[in-house]
Amino acid sequence: MDEMDLMKKLREVPSPSPEAYDRARTALHTAMEEPVNPVVRPKRWFSWPKVSIAAAGAAAVVTAVVLGATGGTAPTGPSSAAPQVVESPLVELASEVQAAVTLPGDASLVITKKLAPDKTTYTVYTVYTDKGQVFHGDSVKGLAATAAKGDDSAHPYDAKVAAAARLAATGDVEKAKIAMVTASGTNRWGLGLSPAEAEKAWAQSYADMAETLRKLGKEVPPAKPRPTGKELENGINNALWSNTTYALFVAASNADVRAGVLKLLATIQDVTIGKTEVDGQPALTLTAGPALQGGTGSHVLTVNADNGLPIRSEVVPAKDAAEPSTPSAVHYKSSRVNFADVIAGKI
Repeated sequence: MDEMDLMKKLREVPSPSPEAYDRARTALHTAMEEPVNPVVRPKRWFSWPKVSIAAAGAAAVVTAVVLGATGGTAPTGPSSAAPQVVESPLVELASEVQAAVTLPGDASLVITKKLAPDKTTYTVYTVYTDKGQVFHGDSVKGLAATAAKGDDSAHPYDAKVAAAARLAATGDVEKAKIAMVTASGTNRWGLGLSPAEAEKAWAQSYADMAETLRKLGKEVPPAKPRPTGKELENGINNALWSNTTYALFVAASNADVRAGVLKLLATIQDVTIGKTEVDGQPALTLTAGPALQGGTGSHVLTVNADNGLPIRSEVVPAKDAAEPSTPSAVHYKSSRVNFADVIAGKI
């Protein structure tokens, strides 16, 4: 069961339109570590949301948390050794992206096409300016109107994931990894913390989640110990994958962001890389399997093999899962534009 299924099942919450769903996600954005973008997102797990009462209309998203964790002594934060990514084809592609000629423009235009709950396909136009502004529209005209009015829907999260990606492209990948995983403002996984600090961060995440659910009149699940070993690694990599792919979706036309994303994804050893073709063009498939998605399914990202631009994002349900993910797919088209042209409707 995913967030949309849960929203439909709540009697007090009417079945939302795609736009209403995106607005609900926006309200919950900060606390949930859930990117606010009209895209298909892989399910987060071990996610303890912290939501304001004003977000009660999207309470179903709050309840879509997975709290499975095993006991044991919490280890320290991430290994001090830098991720071994040198031989990854993603690192090679990142180098090619950085070496390419910088495209002109002062903003990134992202056109997404996805399947709505009623099975119809709809298109969303989003522009992300280099200044950090974000504008949405359901058409070129609608986007122009939103931009002209200055109806900026940017969130600090957008800037943080982009900054983490740029750091990976030009600086320390390990520091960038910590910045990316903690981009929502929380460090529940205890990256870079002492064992005692990591336990405290985990406990605080549960306390925040419990308080929120009580205010919303929801049942509070029992506390679980901080995960260890492979389970902890999978949880960290789930957050890294989700935040990193979001940065790619929203700012792919920025070469440094794109290169940094590729380098960070290369640090996740359980992501499998394959080759394919899309419209006659060589492409790479990056698959985060069920282990990185809470056991509910796989998230498959397809990027252009020559420039790393995203082409498609797909969620594939796990056949043997008790509550498999809902199958879904989004297609992307990213380009560099001048913001003045966006306002004028010339895109």
